[in-house]
Amino acid sequence: MKYSYIVPRKKSPITPELQIVFTFFLITLVMIFLTYAFLLYKDYTFKKDKTTIIAHTKELKANIKQMQNHIRFIQKQKAFSEKVFTQNMVLKDSIANLFDLVPQRITLSRAKLLKNGLILYGITPSKDVYNFMLQAPLRSIFHKTYTSFYPAKNGWFMFVSTNYMDAVQNEELDNED
Repeated sequence: MKYSYIVPRKKSPITPELQIVFTFFLITLVMIFLTYAFLLYKDYTFKKDKTTIIAHTKELKANIKQMQNHIRFIQKQKAFSEKVFTQNMVLKDSIANLFDLVPQRITLSRAKLLKNGLILYGITPSKDVYNFMLQAPLRSIFHKTYTSFYPAKNGWFMFVSTNYMDAVQNEELDNED
């Protein structure tokens, strides 16, 4: 006896709807796995980049420290050169002033600059010419002035003038600058 007008189909536990659900589920799992693999790769590259950046940062800090030391050295050299230049200018001006101080009738043969004094060697026509024309200005500059005269062959006098400044006042002048 036949109760149905159609031929019965074979029934399977996996229906087309269930196949679609499994397909979407499988695609979702594959996407999650690929996302996880991508995140693992990115994490690895970030860690690798982090170590290289840390190493590069340490290298840059060392370079900065080295450059700062080099800058300090150059600044010290600059300060030293400026100090030497100023001292040379002061010395040059002092020598020029010294030679301007010497009158035409007196001839200097040698001059020695000391830290706190001056020694002059020269020839003068007479002791009075020396005393009035050179010793008076020297006494206004220096605190202690000693002069020795020796007769020359031509009737003039050779002299050695030793002039000193007090060290205390010299330090006060240095401190004022």
